[in-house]
Amino acid sequence: MKKTVKIISTILLAVMLIATIAGTVYAKPNIDTVINGVENGGQNVNGTAIQNIGGNIVTIVQVVGIVIAIVILLVIGIKYMIGSAEEKAEYKKTMIPYIVGAVLIFAGTSIVRVIYSMTSQIKS
Repeated sequence: MKKTVKIISTILLAVMLIATIAGTVYAKPNIDTVINGVENGGQNVNGTAIQNIGGNIVTIVQVVGIVIAIVILLVIGIKYMIGSAEEKAEYKKTMIPYIVGAVLIFAGTSIVRVIYSMTSQIKS
């Protein structure tokens, strides 16, 4: 039981950390247009399409992170209610990495969303 909880906590923490790493995205469906735009000094690149794709990615990551966080919270909560006194102590210990991971996923995506909204307002 301890091993399963540790594996699930580790996987959840890894997914949350990977999901919060936000890099600059230079993506567009037609790669030839992007390459030509870069070669021509960026005159042919459509910035709003790139912003829309970035906004969609942030939204997807945020929704998936919230769903995973809620499911894990439900699992840990049910196990806590059913468990014995010793198991409850173990579940309290697993809640600390869960809370850290949940805060990272919520704060990370929120920060990225704020930066995205600021850049979209500046360029508009």
